[in-house]
Amino acid sequence: MPTEIERKFLVKSEAWREGLPGERIVQGYLCREKERTVRVRIKGDKGFLTIKGLSEGVSRKEFEYEIPVGEADELLLLCTPPLLDKVRYERRHGGHLWEIDEFAGENHGLIVAEIELDEEGSEFEKPEWVGEEVSDDPRYYNACLVEHPWSQWRKR
Repeated sequence: MPTEIERKFLVKSEAWREGLPGERIVQGYLCREKERTVRVRIKGDKGFLTIKGLSEGVSRKEFEYEIPVGEADELLLLCTPPLLDKVRYERRHGGHLWEIDEFAGENHGLIVAEIELDEEGSEFEKPEWVGEEVSDDPRYYNACLVEHPWSQWRKR
């Protein structure tokens, strides 16, 4: 079974940006329960349907399927509003791919870097622009940011 092992970090500087092209992502949730999420995403000109299981540490089951972008558009209409809007950038560092998400809308100002690993205990080199780890803080899950946007948090 496919397993996602992902660690998340806040981004503390603009050093990662250096001319990277980004790709807009719009996503919504058909289901946002603790035990499972069902996400619809349009990334560039492609559509995706993703089912994720309950997080256990930094791991969880993940099933992702490419779907026609027209169907993704229609499914987004069935999602509980609001939709999440962000631009994703990709940067290689220390032999790993880092995905940097710069959020828009109610989450404007939030920039999170993620790294997917082969095993929970895998070692990796943190870039200098990576700050505090937030892997265990559910407020930073995309499904939570829809319901409780970063701009509305009392403390940052």
